[in-house]
Amino acid sequence: MRTRITELFGIEHPIIQGGMHYVGFAELAAAVSNAGGLGIITGLTQGTPERLRAEIARCREMTDKPFGVNLTFLPAVTAPDYPGFVQVIVESGVKVVETAGNNPAKWLPALKEAGIKVIHKCTSVRHSLKAESIGCDAVSVDGFECGGHPGEDDVPNFILLPRAAEELKIPFVASGGMADGRSLVAALALGAEGINMGTRFIATQEAPVHEHVKQALVAASELDTRLIMRPLRNTERVLNNAAVERLLEKERELGPRLQFADIAEEVAGVYPRIMRDGDMDAGGWSCGMVAGLIHDMPTVKALIDRIMAEAQDIIRGRLTQVL
Repeated sequence: MRTRITELFGIEHPIIQGGMHYVGFAELAAAVSNAGGLGIITGLTQGTPERLRAEIARCREMTDKPFGVNLTFLPAVTAPDYPGFVQVIVESGVKVVETAGNNPAKWLPALKEAGIKVIHKCTSVRHSLKAESIGCDAVSVDGFECGGHPGEDDVPNFILLPRAAEELKIPFVASGGMADGRSLVAALALGAEGINMGTRFIATQEAPVHEHVKQALVAASELDTRLIMRPLRNTERVLNNAAVERLLEKERELGPRLQFADIAEEVAGVYPRIMRDGDMDAGGWSCGMVAGLIHDMPTVKALIDRIMAEAQDIIRGRLTQVL
């Protein structure tokens, strides 16, 4: 299958593994790239530029296919060493960067000068157009269904994707609710050039997370996510658990008096305890509504092969027959 996304990134299938905190390590990125998609190492998860350099080198030992690095730009009292991360990415010869969070314009000149293609994660058409205007090569359009931060507009992909197609000139991929061949065909029909999957890739054999996390995704339904931090306008979709229920109760009780410090116990620094140690009630962790479509834990290659086979069957079979 050839789309503008496969041509842009030099990949076989229009499937991207988005950056995920404490999930985007070399094992998963290499597996996705080897299977014909675009694997992504999560930069900030590595902690320091030098550890990112080592992770990129480790990934390169596992695959000779294209892979990228995610850089999420967030406000912080003590900001990560973004200049160091960008320098390592350039020096390591990475050719794709997925940016997220704040406007990446400050960092684009150095990336573009090195011939790096940039895809920016957006949750609205207006943000997508801004990414296009500052020189991003593509965008990932994240609908309200997505895990992590869906923005504050609450627009689902059935509306957001065709609106993006009406406005954008650069290619975009659909993110949020993407799990199988049906997802890919629907995304293409709505104007996207491919799909970005996060939650679905966690429930694979190569994902370097605790077995409890994978089992939780298989067991979950589409009704098992919750939106937290809405009063702080930093909304995050997470899988429900005891800590999330406790957090939501604090939000209800404190109302407009809520501050981040009130819920820090449930959200700050919890990812190692969940993803590495399997403590499923440690806090809130990003999970999409797509959990309801996750029923197994295949290898990455089996998953991607299945998605592409399903998509081709739908396009050549069912859709042709209804004409």
